[in-house]
Amino acid sequence: MSERGLKIALAVSVALNVFALAGGGAFLVSRQQVERKVEDQVRPGRRPFDAVLADLDPATRRSVRQQMRQAALAARPDFEAARAARRQATELAGAPTMDAARVRALLEQSREAEMRGRGRLEGDAVDILAGLSVEERKALTPILARKSDHRRAVARDDPAPPAR
Repeated sequence: MSERGLKIALAVSVALNVFALAGGGAFLVSRQQVERKVEDQVRPGRRPFDAVLADLDPATRRSVRQQMRQAALAARPDFEAARAARRQATELAGAPTMDAARVRALLEQSREAEMRGRGRLEGDAVDILAGLSVEERKALTPILARKSDHRRAVARDDPAPPAR
């Protein structure tokens, strides 16, 4: 083989090896993310809503699911307002001239709207629990668990969410 052919073969080999390493690295990173999400879902005390409802008889399950859906729909405007205010605050903070007082006010509005929505959801959940038997209430108490602490930990890439 000529010298030029060897150089081309070496370049192709290096390119393939770099491509393979990049693909392997991407695979490992995505696998870690998937494993973290699976661990979060199966961590004790953190069952998905459908898994919590699975312990109930079908009639109660339907009723609770319908009532929780109505509660979520009622709280939706508050959460949408919170997201909109936070989006607007983010845009203003990134503007060439920032109005710090306006950004603070928008963030405060966002927090207040989120707390209104959360309060509405929690109040409705308590009302739903009040209409159930003791066993059903015990099975459904995980719906009152807050999930935002865990989401903040994931956003910071903490290896473990804060202890409760």
